[in-house]
Amino acid sequence: MAVHSPALLEPPRASATPTPPPGGKKKKSGKSGKGRRKDPLWARLTVVAGAVLMMTSGVAIVGSKAVISQATGNISQRNLLDVAGKSQQEGGGDLKGPIDMLLLGVDARERWDADDVRADSIIVLHIPATHDQAYLISIPRDTEARIPAFEKTGYPGGVGKINSAFQAGAANGGGWEGGAQLMAKTIKSMTGIGFDGAAIINFGGFKSVIDALGSVRICVKQQVTSLHMSYVDGKPMWNADAKRTGKPRTPVVHKKGCREMKGWAALDYSRQRYGLKNSDYDRQANQQQLIKAMAKKASQNGTLTNPVKLNEMIKAAGKAFILDTGGVPVEDFVFTMRGVSGNELIMLKTNGGTYKTQGNGNEALDEQTLDMFRAVRQDKLAEFVFYNPEVISSRS
Repeated sequence: MAVHSPALLEPPRASATPTPPPGGKKKKSGKSGKGRRKDPLWARLTVVAGAVLMMTSGVAIVGSKAVISQATGNISQRNLLDVAGKSQQEGGGDLKGPIDMLLLGVDARERWDADDVRADSIIVLHIPATHDQAYLISIPRDTEARIPAFEKTGYPGGVGKINSAFQAGAANGGGWEGGAQLMAKTIKSMTGIGFDGAAIINFGGFKSVIDALGSVRICVKQQVTSLHMSYVDGKPMWNADAKRTGKPRTPVVHKKGCREMKGWAALDYSRQRYGLKNSDYDRQANQQQLIKAMAKKASQNGTLTNPVKLNEMIKAAGKAFILDTGGVPVEDFVFTMRGVSGNELIMLKTNGGTYKTQGNGNEALDEQTLDMFRAVRQDKLAEFVFYNPEVISSRS
């Protein structure tokens, strides 16, 4: 970790919480810290895994690690990183420094083959060494990338859209584990960022998690008509299923404004890109907004103190996520992240939130975005955001 001279004043973090001087302590305010609301333990776990959601009640942050371990027992833990995990020289394995996680959202449905799925949401979650802030950075799915060879599936390597790296790693029996490994390897090669952990998030599985929460508050910035769902007799259905009924269909339209959304509506809105001004960039922002909304909802209204809803969320989360914590026990991850809540989750834009298309139709990361990833690697993202506030998403 870099040592800063006390004589230099560093820029403040993006959140409202002041940063203490280097090597110093925060000043105490006139108010007692006891009055500050503590988010439930699992709201913090949500941020840690990008949305590994809310699996126990509002246990105090000093709650037993045994309780955490028991509650997370049904989350599938696999090797998603392989060689893209941080080495000991990079600070991997001890969680004392900055923490970087790779979050991959897949839109898998039961009728699709497990080895024929692309990762349409690619998010880097960065938590600085202070462990009191978190940033989400989405990588455009159409970004042109040099995808390394992958011996496990016989993939020889090549150049293509970055979301195809998951498909190449999953093919020929590689499965989602192989898909994540090749994606992580591709991103580390592109950005230099090694990862402490990773999560595969099945957006279809999110529905039951959101339903266990009751709803989430989503703000629709642009009205958009769903390309995936329609109403039949007032009931939302996938278009393929709606067609089979032979009945009249009414399009699902997401109108501008803020509202509480049920699981199906929030997920459908987060999937849309056609019809939005900046297409996939707007979809990235909407998916980041959904993750943040889920994290915030977990800490509100006593949602997690209801035993019935608690059990529903435990089961739903186990179906929605595959997790890799780099060999560190999940309960240690949670305790390390205890200073982070949904309110400290900052969403950042790549490429200024709009297309940087090359002649072949693929996307390229602009210089500012490459600088942002360098700042992640050097754990100077707060400083970068201070000097480049335009990268903060308007939905933060």
